Amino acid sequence: MKSGYTLPVFAIAAAKAAILAVLKINATSVKLNLLESGTGEIAIAQSAILDEHTAIAIVISDPGDNLDLTAGTPVWAWVKLESLTGTERLILEAGEGLGRTASGEPAIYQLTKNLAEVNLLPLLESNVTARIQFILPEGRSLARRTSNAAFGILEGLSLLGTSAISKPLSVEDKLEEFRADLRTKAANSHDIVFYIGANGYQVAQNLGFSTSQLVQTANWIGAMLVEASLLSVTSITLIGYHGKLLKLAGGIFNTSSHLADARIDILVRAAVHEHLPIALIQQIERSPTAESVHKLLVEHDCDRQIFQYLTDQITQRATAYVQKYADIKISIKTILCDRLGKLIL
Repeated sequence: MKSGYTLPVFAIAAAKAAILAVLKINATSVKLNLLESGTGEIAIAQSAILDEHTAIAIVISDPGDNLDLTAGTPVWAWVKLESLTGTERLILEAGEGLGRTASGEPAIYQLTKNLAEVNLLPLLESNVTARIQFILPEGRSLARRTSNAAFGILEGLSLLGTSAISKPLSVEDKLEEFRADLRTKAANSHDIVFYIGANGYQVAQNLGFSTSQLVQTANWIGAMLVEASLLSVTSITLIGYHGKLLKLAGGIFNTSSHLADARIDILVRAAVHEHLPIALIQQIERSPTAESVHKLLVEHDCDRQIFQYLTDQITQRATAYVQKYADIKISIKTILCDRLGKLIL
């Protein structure tokens, strides 16, 4: 499987290409210092000089053989070289498609800043500042498919990463990584928290759980529940987005949508069980997503009723699942949140 690069690398590659264009240096690719990851070379898709001091360049994101929604997306950098008037020699700004924090700051994090310093500053004369605006034309639409909003990143994607290299993991590798983390944490605590997704992690931390208790499961909730019980874990708290966890209420313990996706059916069943009006049940049945059903239930003031039923069902089904496959009784609690990390109940 092929490794690739994380989004900050492509942003800095585009910025370097634009600076080279202003400096009238022709290049079809740029070499980058990738910090602890060595060096890399990124192809330039396009570059253009806009005026004597300004240029724009485009590269194409390639994260390798990863299921990464930014694969193939264009990353633009608009660069203007200005006379230095203060102390900042690199000014990094968010253009269209690059998100901002709730306070309005660009969602540009430390890896991007470090890459910028080692790759861009050497190109600049000491009396020059580079004003750089990163643009992701597809950023807004792609961001709607992420959990960025749960972290307060609005209106686009973020330039976030812990490493320049994007290393692919097979399905088996990823599950084994989660199991290894579970074994380590179960050795020190009999009370474990399973979280699904970034918003689940944030909710768990906000509720005061220790990071030494937190274990990611992704879609493998059933397998991880059984593994935990065999490791003598006595208590598990399930925390995550309702649109994922509610699948457990229907007996679906691998929550990948590629295997099964009965969320609307499960919500309809809950509505029937709780005797909601037939017209409302029909609206639920016609709803496209679990999120839209949640909003509909809130509008009709019956969201707590339905999600209390679903929470109880998830807990009961999960307990029975462990009993069936491990012959062990374990205490399970369920906490549901929405896409923004707000608790449902």
